[in-house]
Amino acid sequence: MKKFILALLVVVFALVSFSAYAWEPSKNVTVIVAYKAGSGTDNTARVLSKYATNTVGKTLVIQNIEGGSGSIGWTSLSMAKPDGYTIGFVNLPTLCSNIVEELGDYTIDDFAPICNHVNETSLVLVAKDSPFKTLNDLVKFAKENPGKLKASTNGTKASNHIGSELLAKSAGFEYMAIPYGGTADQILALRQGEVDFSVAKEADIAAIMSEVKILGVFSEKRMESLPDVPTLGELGYYNKWYGSARAIVAPKGTPKEAIEFYEAAFKKAMEDPEYIAAAEKAGVTTLYLNAEDTGKLIQDQYKFCTDEVAKLWE
Repeated sequence: MKKFILALLVVVFALVSFSAYAWEPSKNVTVIVAYKAGSGTDNTARVLSKYATNTVGKTLVIQNIEGGSGSIGWTSLSMAKPDGYTIGFVNLPTLCSNIVEELGDYTIDDFAPICNHVNETSLVLVAKDSPFKTLNDLVKFAKENPGKLKASTNGTKASNHIGSELLAKSAGFEYMAIPYGGTADQILALRQGEVDFSVAKEADIAAIMSEVKILGVFSEKRMESLPDVPTLGELGYYNKWYGSARAIVAPKGTPKEAIEFYEAAFKKAMEDPEYIAAAEKAGVTTLYLNAEDTGKLIQDQYKFCTDEVAKLWE
């Protein structure tokens, strides 16, 4: 009887172990980033991938597929073989605004959510040597010189363009939006004096903070990292939070076991004290959400784009 019980326990333990690790990668994993190397998305993806390689157990290989405000990379991701060996980062709300604008042959249903990684507040930026000392200075100039003010964006109706429109509409001024290939090029244009202002996120400018001035934040209260910078609402402009999320997804049809594996692996990586320190240093605002909540976030962002963003260009 004792031998039978012992054998039974061995079998039960084996089954439990198997169910806990029903799938795990046996080779390196491709991680698609739909923006160029050095962009905000690329930087945050590389910070996480460095530590997630340890929890995944295989190397996470970043593949930059840029163009079309992210739509080229996300088209490749949606069409990748759903075997668990290709995953990628999607930016919100840009992914959803691209779908609304029909920039790619995919829908939100073509992606299987894994987890959310980043939640970042948008900022209004000018170059360090800009004549605008405050956001009110910029708005005053824009109202007195309709259409003369220029803003660089990360693509037509992409996340940072939406931010510029939210500011302009709430402050009542006209400006010229100039789209660039992505956030890295957008910020470069600002630094080189090609435009007057930009809207971007903290991680986008972490390496060049000394070259820009932050005039306002899209938040309902001041940011802990920027306590001296007023919110737009304080100044009488857009008074809601606005920013970007960066989530990790897989192609539709990826096995549930693979999704669950990555969901747990990325959670563990984001809880690593060394990752947390590296993320803070890089200006990355981590916000882990599980697969279910990430799916809800994507749905909410799609609704935001169809209900609110569309009205900005009516």
